[in-house]
Amino acid sequence: MKRRIGILTGGGDAPGLNAVIRAVALTARNKYGWEVVGIREGFDGLMHGASTVPLPKGRVRDLLARGGTILGAVNRGNPFSHTVIAPDGSEQVVDVSDQALQRIHDLDLDALVAAGGDGTMAIAQSLVAMGAKIVGVPKTIDNDLAMTDVTFGFDTAILTATEALDKLQTTAESHHRIMIMEVMGRDAGWIALYSGIAGGADAILIPEIPFDIDKVAAKMETTRIGRRGYGLVVVAEGAAMLGGDQHYYIGDKGSAAGRLGGVGYLVGNLLADKLDADVRVTVLGHLQRGGQPTPRDRLLATQFGHAAVDLIAQEKWGYMVALRGNDIVPVLMTEAIRHLKAVDPAGDMVRMARDLGISFGT
Repeated sequence: MKRRIGILTGGGDAPGLNAVIRAVALTARNKYGWEVVGIREGFDGLMHGASTVPLPKGRVRDLLARGGTILGAVNRGNPFSHTVIAPDGSEQVVDVSDQALQRIHDLDLDALVAAGGDGTMAIAQSLVAMGAKIVGVPKTIDNDLAMTDVTFGFDTAILTATEALDKLQTTAESHHRIMIMEVMGRDAGWIALYSGIAGGADAILIPEIPFDIDKVAAKMETTRIGRRGYGLVVVAEGAAMLGGDQHYYIGDKGSAAGRLGGVGYLVGNLLADKLDADVRVTVLGHLQRGGQPTPRDRLLATQFGHAAVDLIAQEKWGYMVALRGNDIVPVLMTEAIRHLKAVDPAGDMVRMARDLGISFGT
């Protein structure tokens, strides 16, 4: 049966998205003889009629090593919670999901592949409940989407963070400094945990474990006056002090424009005061999202894209592809978005880190 399917990339960008686009286009064409078109700017583009991108073999064949997404990614664009300007100039939030469904119909799409994180999956599932034919591909560098062992983009982000920590280690050693590296991780500290262990951090501060700055200072003092003579701290942007709140550098938690970040400088200033030490702070920011995907992320993204097309052939609407062990399996989107996959404070990775002498500020 001849089909025309669409693909969009929602949420933030992640290394490996182009590999997903490539795998969907090539599998659909080579295995099923289907046509594939890309929808620009995620669900925002779907709602507002952004131009589509034909995805023949020649356009996607060389996308494996390319970072970002050729379709664009947008962190906004929820058709169930769309902000419009009322006649009186005030902002109102309205449900325009019917426009998204109509757009899918107008594009003559038989099915849609939505690649994104929990927000994208939640939107996709709600549209499926209204009758849309959508399958999902999990994507987030934070690795916080449930029902899959790992998401593509995570491996590349860890590599970027670990390489940065390696570089900070050499200058920390040279100048006998305390180096603090802030990484992404709004509500889950997977990047901080993995890169901190891999890069030999002395302390790792994550959202799941509120930290006592005095305990962090005690650890840094031990490393600074010992044979090592310096200290390394990795802190996730969503980490917070015991009894405190997360730190925002743009707006606040009650503002739509609020952006987490700056906790690295907060920790740095406190440590400098408590220890009278030479402290430097590095914020990796969006470096973690950029660049070429690692071979592992390219392979996983390709596996996900291939499996997503098979889900369409099986008409498994409302399912998301996932990695379980060495297998790619279908899981319900409703299960994937039921809860955040956070670091277990009592889990094996944290216990191992503690056994190695790494402090979590507790």
